[in-house]
Amino acid sequence: MLRPTIQRLRNGKNTLAFPPATTALPNHYRGVPVIDRSSCKTGCVACEDACPTNAIDLSINDAASVDLGRCLFCSDCVEACPEGAIEQKSDYRLASRQRKHLISSDGIVERAESLELEARRVLGHSLHLRQVSAGGCNGCESDLNVLNTTLYDLSRFGIQFVASPRHADGLIVTGPLTNNMVSALESAWAATPTPKFAIAVGACAISGGIYQNSPACNNGISDHLPIDLFIPVCPPHPVTILDGLLRLLGQID
Repeated sequence: MLRPTIQRLRNGKNTLAFPPATTALPNHYRGVPVIDRSSCKTGCVACEDACPTNAIDLSINDAASVDLGRCLFCSDCVEACPEGAIEQKSDYRLASRQRKHLISSDGIVERAESLELEARRVLGHSLHLRQVSAGGCNGCESDLNVLNTTLYDLSRFGIQFVASPRHADGLIVTGPLTNNMVSALESAWAATPTPKFAIAVGACAISGGIYQNSPACNNGISDHLPIDLFIPVCPPHPVTILDGLLRLLGQID
């Protein structure tokens, strides 16, 4: 016991200050793709064709919009662009309360507003969530688990994952919602006491992601639950998730 204790004392405080500085993110972090149409070759649709989830739309008033609810941040569009007209920004603050706000032409997302005053009064300064993996690949699930490590220490903000929806204030859902998970998700939602909240994490839960239009999936959870918070990316960085949750609680602006 002595040796691990000494090592722990040497490590000191590891918990990440939040909100973090931009430099706290890894150098290889891939953020929102932004397309500079002024640099595009006339008639070129290479980025649109390369996108595996049809997240890019070049047809709107000579602008280019990216649906972050579909975007995987995979960089395929960046590599496909012959003019080098696409840049991936590094802003991690991407969560939004409304699906339409995830469609962006400049890389800027209208950030999530806090819950209504009455809802925050009921919650106080805490939020208990039941995590449901609705057929996910374990990418988003892993980043949710990371929030419980000493680096992020989710519980210091009053947010905890619980074992039962009966003990939860809401559900935080990952995955494209496979057909086999529909009844389980609906049962978990029905068991959650009111007032309750639904949070979609990752492109799969928002739009189906890479699995959209598959006969085995449901293109996300929006047709089955009323979503209060959308957290995009595939998978979202832990600080993106944490930022969205704290905005929902009104702990940051």
